Amino acid sequence: MKLDQIIAERTQKTVYRDGDRALKVFAAGYSKADILNEALNQARVEETGLNIPRVLEVTTLEDGRWVIASDYIEGETLAQLMEKNPDKLEEYLELFVDLQLTVHEKRAPYLNKLKDKMNMKISRAELDATTRYELHTRLEGMKKHTKVCHGDFNPSNIIIKADGTPYILDWSHATQGNASADVARTYLLFCLQGKEDVAKKYLDLFCKKSDTAKQYVQKWLPIVAASQSVKGKPEERQFLLSWVDVVDYE
Repeated sequence: MKLDQIIAERTQKTVYRDGDRALKVFAAGYSKADILNEALNQARVEETGLNIPRVLEVTTLEDGRWVIASDYIEGETLAQLMEKNPDKLEEYLELFVDLQLTVHEKRAPYLNKLKDKMNMKISRAELDATTRYELHTRLEGMKKHTKVCHGDFNPSNIIIKADGTPYILDWSHATQGNASADVARTYLLFCLQGKEDVAKKYLDLFCKKSDTAKQYVQKWLPIVAASQSVKGKPEERQFLLSWVDVVDYE
C-alpha cells in the first residue's frame, strides 16, 4: 500500500490515494469496534444500490494501524464546486437535497437504530439530569421510521465525477431511523461552518421537496445538537449545547 498521496485529513484519520483505491488510515489506538462498524455500515449501504465507494478490504499496516480500503472516486466535492461557483448555489442545493431524499428512500434493516445511538449519546452529554430527561422524553415521542440516515450529510461528502455522476462518501455515522433527524444534523453542520443563510435555504428546500413541516425538523434540533456534542471539538461542543435550550421556534 502506498501512503504518499494524501487526499483528506480528519481528526485521527488520514485518507490516501493508492491508484484506484482510497485508503482511510486510522490513528493508533482508534477503536477497532468503531472501524469495523464503519466498514460494515458501508457494506450494508452498498446493498441499497446507492452510488457509494465499495469496501475492498479492511486490514492493518505493519505498525498496527487499521485501514479501510475503498474505491477511489475521481472528481470534485460538492463543497468545492459551491466554493468555485457561488452563482450556482441554488442549483447545487437542488442536487444536494435530491441526493439526500434518495438516501432516505432506501432501507438497510441491519443498520444500527438512530434512536438507540442518540439515547446513548444524550446520556453522555455534558447536561444536567433534568435536561437529559427532557431530551430522552422528546426523542421517545418522535415517530419511529426505518429510513437510511447518513448522519454526516454535507457537501464535502459528495463527490461529483467528470460525467456528472454523484457519489456519497463516509458512512461511518449511518443509521436507520427518522429522516428529519438527519436533516437537522445537516442544518446544524451548515450553521457550524457559519453558513446560516445556506442552512436556511437548505431547510426550506428540503421541507418543500419532501412535504415536511419545518417545525417538525426544528423539534429535532435540540436532540441532535445534544447527541452530536459528545464527540465534537470544544468550540463546536459549546455551539451545539447552545441549541439544546431552544424549545420553541418562530
